[in-house]
This record gives sequence, C-alpha cells and structure tokens, in this order.
Amino acid sequence: MTVARVPGTVAQLEIQSIAAGGDGVGRADGLVVFVPRTAPGDRALVRIKQANRFARGELDALLQPSSLRVSPPCTHYRVDRCGGCQLQHIRYESQLEAKSAIVLDALQRIGKRAIEPPAVQPSERQWRYRRKLTLAMCRMTSGWRMGLRPYDDPSQLFQLEDCPITDERVVATWREIMRAEQSLPQDPELRGSVRLGAGGSTVIIEGGRDWRTSDRFFAAVPSAAVLWWKPERAARRLIAQRPGVDASATASFGQVNAEAAAALHAHVVERARSYAPAVAVDAYAGTGETAVSLAGSGVRVTAIELDRDAVARCAARLPNGSHAIAGRVEEVLARTLPADVVLLNPPRAGVDERVPAILTRQAPRPRAIFYVSCDPATLARDLTRLAAYRIASVVCFDMFPQTAHVETVCELVPEAP
Repeated sequence: MTVARVPGTVAQLEIQSIAAGGDGVGRADGLVVFVPRTAPGDRALVRIKQANRFARGELDALLQPSSLRVSPPCTHYRVDRCGGCQLQHIRYESQLEAKSAIVLDALQRIGKRAIEPPAVQPSERQWRYRRKLTLAMCRMTSGWRMGLRPYDDPSQLFQLEDCPITDERVVATWREIMRAEQSLPQDPELRGSVRLGAGGSTVIIEGGRDWRTSDRFFAAVPSAAVLWWKPERAARRLIAQRPGVDASATASFGQVNAEAAAALHAHVVERARSYAPAVAVDAYAGTGETAVSLAGSGVRVTAIELDRDAVARCAARLPNGSHAIAGRVEEVLARTLPADVVLLNPPRAGVDERVPAILTRQAPRPRAIFYVSCDPATLARDLTRLAAYRIASVVCFDMFPQTAHVETVCELVPEAP
C-alpha cells in the first residue's frame, strides 16, 4: 500500500486542475487526490482523509500558493467553510477556464465526443447576482439558527450574517425573517427560501404542522410581497399577499441570475431561429419564456411542462396555433413530433432515457436539438444516448460565479446518413 492511501497521512502534491464539484485535483504516489479550497498551481501539504480508487484530502498547509489565488471576501467562506461556494479563492478569469475544462472533460471522457474547449460567457455580475436564497432553519435552546452548512460537515449549521453572491434585497428580507423568528411554526426544523421578483420578495416556509401566527409573521416581514407555506406532508398553500401582487406568478421557478439567464435565453432563441423552423417543441418549458419568444416569430410551438401552474401561465401567453401540455416529457413527447427544432432544458438529473430513444427513432429527425444543461456529467451521459446526432456547437454560461456550477447549451444536428 502506498503512503498516500493511509488515512491521516500528510502528502505533498501540486494541484493540477479543478474537478466538477470544485475540488482541486492533484496526485500523490500516483493516486488522484481531491482537495477542497485549492487552486491549480498550489504546492501543498494535504492530509489524506479517505482513499480507495482515488483519495480525498484536506489542505494542511500551502507551501507555495498558486498565482491564481485571491483573498475570498466572504467571512463565511473563510471562517465557517461555507459549502454554498467552492471557488471564491480563485480569480474570476480562472474560474471560467476551470468551468470550460470541466465541461470539456465530461463531454470527452463520459460523452465520447471530440470537441474543442468550449467558451464560457462571463456573468455580468460576479457578486450580488443571486435573486434566491434558501436557508436551513433549526430551533436551538437560544433561539432559531438560520444559515448554511460547512462543506466538510453537513450536520452542522452556522448562522448567516451575509451572503456576498446574493442580492442585498434578498439578504434584507432574510434579516426581517430572523427578527420575526418568534412567529414561525413551533417545530424543531424548517426550511425557508426568499426569491426576488418584480413585485417584491416571495417567502416560502417549508415544514411544520401548525402555523397560527402566520399573520403576525407576515406583518413583521414588510419586504415580503407573498408568503407561501408548505406544511409537513402537505401541498404548498398561499398564506398572504400584498395588495396588487399576482401571487400565482410567484409560485413557479424563477432564474437565480437574471442577466446570465437572459444571455442564455437570447443565445438559444437566436440559434433556434437560424434553422427557420415552422414547428418546434419546448420540453421542460417552465413558464414558457423560450416558447413564447419562438411563437412570437411565427413558429408553431408545443411547450411541455410538468408543473401545471407553469403550464397555465405559459398557455395564457402563447398565440393561436401554439399550445402548452402538462405532463412528463418522456410520456408526451412522441405525440408532439415531428418538429423542426426540439429544445430540452431538463433538471439536474438530465432526461429520461426514453427521450433520446424517441428522438432517435423519429423520422424525419429534428433538424436541431438544443440541450440546455446544468450538469455536464448528465449532459455527457445523455449525449451517449443521442449518437445519431453530432455536436454543432457548445457554449457555456456562468450562471453561478464563485461556484463550480455551469450552464451549457449543446446544439445537436443529425449525423449524415
């Protein structure tokens, strides 16, 4: 057994790259070691925590810091080891390079596709871009603790003071919630989220079985435009709203980084229109931003979405000739085809294996498929199921600066017979 395979051993290594989860990657005695909070170019002493086919370690000491390092501005990142961000210690240009390499590695190694390193479009804002913040909430003997968890100990919870990647208005609403803690449901653990929208902040409290003080709570959180509650083992319900606010518009998913989302949306719509489609399918359509944009240029669009509230909002905005379907994509896609263009924007788990099978069997095949992914690994896996299509382009968007997450738009066209 090599020394590096013994837990507790301190090994010296140089960090060579950043892995998909944000850890630095180096080698000790030929063993791949993943080390959080390191940067390419670091020479470090690393304590091995566990080892098998690869090892996980923790930074023991920096022998020679990388030139890519910067001082993280967030106290929680430095002191509390916050797991919300992974890359604050790396300069922004190098974060983009790391994300390009992460996508390249996944598509080549898992997807078996030969591509050039993809471009990563930078975020307009590197800080204060998040319009949504979800916190764990735990009742302690001294009162409520509301915050995030350390990356190396998810059983712990630290009290949030600020989050530099989150819009200050969202943080301000959370501070109001913290001051109104006595009016929360009387349960040991809850989960809360604040999302910023056009009409103000939407607050969602999850957990609890009884909430008789919800009116008092809403009054104590004046920046909240809408309050939703999802009781334990029950459906989410609207509790309160300010006059003139459309509560139904606050129930569905909203983009975390509005500017980056707009850039991604514009890219997808522009590329889709370049095929001059007459018919398009927008799968996992959400509230239909892309579907509505394409339909507005004369394309007959079918939008597919599981969330019925989102479907209703989408349908209300689509012109005659286009429509929205509530259902699972894998169950309804076949009957929406043939189509000139198909858009896929699935959740992190990727598409059901029936979706690529349907698109491969379809005759004629779509002239283009646009796969929007938030996880390079599941994108790469799904590309192995779409072998009948070749990659025409890959463009990435930095939706979440300071984290290891990246959004990828993969443009696919049928392979020549």
